Amino acid sequence: MKIKPQLKKQIINIALISFIVFIFTVSISIYIKSRQPSPNSIIIKRDTKISVNENFIPNQELNEEQRFLDIINYQLKNIPANDTYEYILLRAYGTIFINQNPEIKLPPKVILDNEEETVKFQDNLQLTLVEGTAECYLQKAAAEAFNKARSIIDIPLKSGYSGDCTRSYATTLRFWQKYTNSSTLEQVKQGKETNILSLVAPPGTSQHLWGLALDLRVSNQEQRQALNENGWFQTVVKDTPHWTYLGWDEQSLIKFGLKNKIVQGITYWVTPI
Repeated sequence: MKIKPQLKKQIINIALISFIVFIFTVSISIYIKSRQPSPNSIIIKRDTKISVNENFIPNQELNEEQRFLDIINYQLKNIPANDTYEYILLRAYGTIFINQNPEIKLPPKVILDNEEETVKFQDNLQLTLVEGTAECYLQKAAAEAFNKARSIIDIPLKSGYSGDCTRSYATTLRFWQKYTNSSTLEQVKQGKETNILSLVAPPGTSQHLWGLALDLRVSNQEQRQALNENGWFQTVVKDTPHWTYLGWDEQSLIKFGLKNKIVQGITYWVTPI
């Protein structure tokens, strides 16, 4: 049968339009599928901020002192000048600055100057009650680590009161005045008296202000091991009851230049400066 030219033209147009619609539909389908994430892909939304917590590990080719000062510079951005009062305190209590647990808050400097500055710092801490106590508060990560140690073996507080845990500025000042006289602080600042730092911390410098220290009654190796395995270490030579939450295992302490010093059978981890 002979198709009329006009009908033939209409058939061709219809076929062409159908082909174009088909191609367009397939293209749209392919585009949509290409925009869908695969099961293993990660979706990053626009304007979403992504923060990555990475620990700072000093260059291990540096010596102990250089590694320690490297982490101090990372944490404080301002290393106290040598032989200053701040440097003396950093030497005595600076082990705490290797702590990089993202849940832990460290002070921005070595000394909290007064009650007001201490309260401002402590108001931003997430404090948690230590299990089995009525008034012992620590920073949350430190409390949880101590609770884990106590789940392994009983570890009593030294006195059983809040003074063994996080302290106020006024409490640290009262302790300082109890064990010193009016000239002691000036002698410490001049570097003439440092033995007192093993007994009591000057006002504004105690690790207890930061919610990262405990005074404990530890009498056997099993207790020490449980504490060490959960990031707690003795860091102030001759202050036997004092334990600091460093948040690392024992082998990692060396990475930051800390030195283990054994005194009367007790291992203290101290700064190398």
